[in-house]
Amino acid sequence: MTESGTAKRRSLSVICSKGSFDMAYPGLILANAARMAGVDARLFFTFWGLDIVNKKKVDHLHLNLVGNPSAPIPAMIAGLPGVEALATVQMRKEMERLDIPPIKEFIEMLDDAGADLYGCQMAMDMFRLTRDDLLPQVKDVITAMDFMDLSEGAQIVFV
Repeated sequence: MTESGTAKRRSLSVICSKGSFDMAYPGLILANAARMAGVDARLFFTFWGLDIVNKKKVDHLHLNLVGNPSAPIPAMIAGLPGVEALATVQMRKEMERLDIPPIKEFIEMLDDAGADLYGCQMAMDMFRLTRDDLLPQVKDVITAMDFMDLSEGAQIVFV
């Protein structure tokens, strides 16, 4: 409740910093759950997380098995050519079986549900990306300070 006695609107801000196939989904799923529960949701894509909303990269993200202590195979094997590609294909099939949408479709769903998506200005400059490189669902490219202002009072999750 606010001081005036009105109910405070719940809000979730998700910072997506990793651009692998398996790290794209946690932020998208959290934001989707928030919107389904009537909670405001915004996502901030920074550093490699920009790959999730990069037109050229979004359909080509892959699992990151090397260095992942939860990977079901030894790191020595995970690093062999083709292993990550095979694991990514297998995970995509399993997600399709579970009716989990592909990343680009998930982003469209979030946009349709009213979630706000933002690119990080500093990371865009660092990687020499322009607004035209991003999916149309990205509402704006903003600074981290702007995102903090938009996130005032929100739960903030860093992925």
